[in-house]
Order: sequence, then C-alpha cells, then structure tokens
Amino acid sequence: MRQPFLIPAVVVCGLIVSACAKESEEEKVERTFQEVNVIDETNLNDVMLNAADPNEAVTYFHGAASKNPGRIDLQRGLAISLTRAKRTTEAAAAWKRVTTMKGATNADRVDYAGALVRAGSWDQARAALDKVPPTHETFKRYRLEALVADANKDWKRSDHFYETAVGLTTRPAGVMNNWGYSKLTRGQYSDAERLFTEAIRQDNGLFTAKNNLVLARSAQGNYTLPVIPMSQSERAQLLNTMGISAVKQGDVATAKNLFREAIATHPQHFDEAVRSLRALEEA
Repeated sequence: MRQPFLIPAVVVCGLIVSACAKESEEEKVERTFQEVNVIDETNLNDVMLNAADPNEAVTYFHGAASKNPGRIDLQRGLAISLTRAKRTTEAAAAWKRVTTMKGATNADRVDYAGALVRAGSWDQARAALDKVPPTHETFKRYRLEALVADANKDWKRSDHFYETAVGLTTRPAGVMNNWGYSKLTRGQYSDAERLFTEAIRQDNGLFTAKNNLVLARSAQGNYTLPVIPMSQSERAQLLNTMGISAVKQGDVATAKNLFREAIATHPQHFDEAVRSLRALEEA
C-alpha cells in the first residue's frame, strides 16, 4: 500500500539531481566565460603596454585601476604607462603606490627609483635603492646606482656600479656613454674619449656618444674629427660642436674655421652654425 508514495519521491529526487546538474553546467559555462575574459583582459593589457600611444594607455589603466584599486597588475600598468608618457611626477607617485601593495617586487622598487631619477629626486632615489636587497643584481639596478652616485659626486662608487652594469648587458653602449659623460664632467678627458669610442663601437648610431666624443677631444685641444661612422649631416653637427667648444676655450680663430666648415658640409642650411659664425665675426 505504500508503494505509490515512492514514485513521487523518486521523481522529486530526480528533479533535484537534475537541477543540481543543470546548475553545475551553468556554473561551468560561467566559469569558462570568466576565464576567457581574464585571458582577453591580459592580452589587452599587454597590447596597451607595448603598442598603444602612451597617453591612451594611461587613460586605459587609470580607468581599470580605479575600478579595481587592489589589483597590482593594473597599478603597475598605470605606472609603466605614465613612465612611457614622460609624465615623471605622476609616474613616481604611481610607482610608489605599487611598492606599497601586496605582491610588490624588487623590480618594482627599482622602477620606482628610476622614476625618481627621471624626476630629479636624487636623495629619494638613493633611499629607494637602499631598500633593494643586494641579492637583486640587475643591469637596471646598477645603472641607476651609478647615476645616483654620479649625482652625489661619489666617483669611486660610480665607477664600480658602471663597470658592474656594463657586465650585465649585451647592449652596453648607453651605459658606456653615461660613464664617459661622468668622466668628462670630472675632467678625465682621455678616459672619457675611450669610453665614448667604445660606446660608438657597440652602437654606431648613437649620436649622443659621437657628440660627447668630440667634446672630450676638443677639451684636449684636438679639433680633428674622429674616424667613426657619420652621415654628412652628423659631420656638420660635430664640427659645430667643436666650434662651440673652441669658443669656450678662447680659440676664436679655430672656432671660425670650424663653423665655416660646418656650414659648407651640411646638406641644408645650417642656421645654428651661421648665427655662431656671424656673432664671432661681428664681435
């Protein structure tokens, strides 16, 4: 007599199991969509960091970080974008915020120091670097250490860090140029000349090193162009640099000849050299 009551119970249990199964499927689908969204967002973040206009990236990450202020990846993206956009004060503040968050790395602390260097906050940069453990040995860290030491005129420390940085990169031209400029400011012209020459050997398109090289040579009274790769326009600009250096050292006759040669060499009208020559001749 009790059997008829068993059938509804079984049906109800079946419905419950079916509902649970259905719910599980819905959850699975929802979870899949969430995973896809995370992947899409990650790809978009990468695109914004690497390909987008820096200020567009700032706008994107600012909006995303505002909605999710606790996500360090978005705050880091904002800091990187501000750095790319050369918004130095904002970048320093953004990197500082990143370093205070859970999940912050030593690389973040080094980037914060880099932002402070770009902002000219040398003492703060030194303090930020001091918080990075010595076991974090990277090219970026030691290059910044060298620049900060330069700012403090701590030449021994500066040379040590430049040398270390050069050994940690396969493209040392930029740091060699910085090191050479450090030597130039100290009056160590022959050492500076050697470092600029090495920088150009590593990257013959680095015009800053070429310009610094002729400054180092001119400071030693050598007004001949070095034997390095240069375009006709670069040759004219380097002659003009040597002319300016000659003026500063009181060698007016040499300066006039250098300005004349620069004007004759430049493939177009070289207004800067023309004005310099005219000023000397009128004087």
